[in-house]
Amino acid sequence: MPTREVLRHKLLEPPLFAEKIWKLSPEPWPISPAQLKDLKIIGAACLSYQRALERLYVRSFTDKKILRNRDVYAPWVSAYLDRYKPAGLVGHGRHRAVKGQAPLVLRPDLLITEQGFTMTELDSVPGGVGLTAYLNEVYAEDFPSVIGGTSMPNRFMHSLSKLTPQQKYPLVAIVVSDESATYRPEFDWLAEKLRTLGHDVQVVNPSQVMQMGEGSFIPVDGVPRKIDTLYRFFELFDLANVKGADGIFNAVEAGTLALTPPMKAFQEEKLGLALLHHPQLVEFWKENLPEDHLAALFRIVPQTWIMEKTELPPTAVLHAPNVNGRPIREWTELAEASQRERNLIIKASGFHETAWGARSVTLGSDVSREEWLEAIEDALNPENETFHVMQEYHKPSRLTHPVYADDGAIVPADGRVRLCPYFFVDGDTVELSGILSTFCPADKKIIHGMTDAALLPCYLTA
Repeated sequence: MPTREVLRHKLLEPPLFAEKIWKLSPEPWPISPAQLKDLKIIGAACLSYQRALERLYVRSFTDKKILRNRDVYAPWVSAYLDRYKPAGLVGHGRHRAVKGQAPLVLRPDLLITEQGFTMTELDSVPGGVGLTAYLNEVYAEDFPSVIGGTSMPNRFMHSLSKLTPQQKYPLVAIVVSDESATYRPEFDWLAEKLRTLGHDVQVVNPSQVMQMGEGSFIPVDGVPRKIDTLYRFFELFDLANVKGADGIFNAVEAGTLALTPPMKAFQEEKLGLALLHHPQLVEFWKENLPEDHLAALFRIVPQTWIMEKTELPPTAVLHAPNVNGRPIREWTELAEASQRERNLIIKASGFHETAWGARSVTLGSDVSREEWLEAIEDALNPENETFHVMQEYHKPSRLTHPVYADDGAIVPADGRVRLCPYFFVDGDTVELSGILSTFCPADKKIIHGMTDAALLPCYLTA
C-alpha cells in the first residue's frame, strides 16, 4: 500500500493537471466482476450508438427515410444538430473523407447510483487519458489488478496506428489548444512515455501546425516534419482560435492527414442523448442498435429533453417532464414543480465554452424556485449560441473509501463517485483500457474534479 509521502511525490510534484491538486487515497477504487462485465457492455453500446447516430444524421440531412419499411423522415434531427455551427464545419462533418469515423477514444461519464450506473454524458474529446495511465502505473505496483494495468499508453497508440496502417512509424501530433491548456502536462507525460516505447509522438499548440501543400507539418528539433496522425484535444467551438484550422480541414479531406476525434460537431452534442429518448425515434434505435446495446443504453441514460422556446398548437404539449403528473405546454411551467419534481439538471448541450466542466449545470432540486426559473429562462434565451438540455438527475450513492488525512493518517471518508472508463476503439470493437474514478465529498451534488475530491484508478476485486 503506497504511503502518503510516496503518493505526494509521484502525483502532486509536479501535478499532471496544471496547478491542480486532489485528495490522496492508499487504494484504487474497487470494481466488482459484475460491474466490469457491465462496463464492457456499456463501452460496446457507446460505439454502436455513435455509429447509429451518424446514420440517423446522414439520413436526416439527405432526406432519406430513417426506417427500412416505413416512409418516416426526420429532417429536424440534422436541423437541431447543425444549428449554431459554422457552415464550413457542417460541410466538413458531411465530407466523404470522414464518413463512418467515430472517435477512437470514447469516455462515458458514469455515476454509481442505487440503480447501477447512470451515464450523464458521452465525451468524444476526453481529457484524463494521460492522467489515468499515470495513476494506473503508480498504483499497479501495489495493486496488480488495476484495470488496464500499465498498458494504457500502448493501447492508445495501437488504436491510433489503425488510422495509418501503411505507416510503420507514424508521426503523431497531439494538438492541445490554449483553452485546454490545463491538460497539457498529462499529454506531455503520455507523449514522453510513448517515445520511450519507440513511438514518434509530439505535443504541440495549434499555432505550431503548419500547412505546406496538402500536408500538415510541425517543427521537431527545428525541422518541419509531416504529421501522419493528429490527435485533436481542442473543442470544435474553439476552432476560431485554432490557427490553421482550415488547413487541417483541407488535409483531412485530401487524405493526407488522419485525425481523431473527427471534426463532426454532431458527435459532441449532449442533445444526442435526448434523441435516444425521443418518441419519434424509438423504432429507429430498435432497428439500428443491437438488442443488448439498446437495453444497456436505455438502462443507464437518464431521460433527456431538448429545451427550445416554441409556439405549440392548442392541443399539443411539450416533450418534457410533467408537473403534478400532467404534461406541460411551456418550459417555465416547471418553475411550479415540487422539489421532488425538480430533480432535474439543465446544462449546455455542446459547441460552447460553457458546455464542459460543469460550467453550465443547474440542479433544480438544489436551488430556489426563483433560481430554477432563471435557469430555465436562461436556457431558452433566443440569444444563446447553443442548445440546452434537461436531464433527470439520478443521485449518486453514498459510499465509503479510505483517504489520507492532512496528518498522514488513513481515515474512512463518505463520498459519491463518478467513473470515467476509457474505451479505445479497434475496428468494430472497443477495449476498456483504464478507469478514472472521481471520489467527491458526500455533500457535493455535482461530481467533477475538485481539490477535495480523490482521483483514483480502478482495480478488479476478487
